[in-house]
Amino acid sequence: MALDVGDAIPDFTMPTDDGGTIARENLLGKTTVLYFYPRDDTPGCTTEAKGFRDALDDFISAGVAIVGVSADGIDSHGKFKAKHGLNFTLASDTGSAFGQALGVWVEKSMYGKKYMGMERATFLVDREGVVRRVWRKVKVPGHVAEVLAEARRLAGA
Repeated sequence: MALDVGDAIPDFTMPTDDGGTIARENLLGKTTVLYFYPRDDTPGCTTEAKGFRDALDDFISAGVAIVGVSADGIDSHGKFKAKHGLNFTLASDTGSAFGQALGVWVEKSMYGKKYMGMERATFLVDREGVVRRVWRKVKVPGHVAEVLAEARRLAGA
């Protein structure tokens, strides 16, 4: 089952790159971009992360937080964050439970080999923890600008 517009974000707790954790209750009270990506330090994921990094001040001025999520561990996240100067939280969904709950842990295929992995997807979540916009099978070019425009609209900024 895939989470969609109008659905509440389910309960979750994940470790973060700073040694802490993030849970559903941390999203309440602010608009949040939850973006899911396949792997740390791969070309498309790095481009997407740098896009969010470079636009963070614009998101913050709109009252919007950003959280990146992949199945990579927190050590990998820490290296990825340091290497590219990322300035927002990265959460680790190592067991893929949160990705499964949102419908972004999917079967993929590369060179004829099938495997399970994180789909590139973004969820815009309102102050009450309700999904207000979903982007699935994201194409990186232009994505951050589109998310920012929608986040500003939702946040009333």
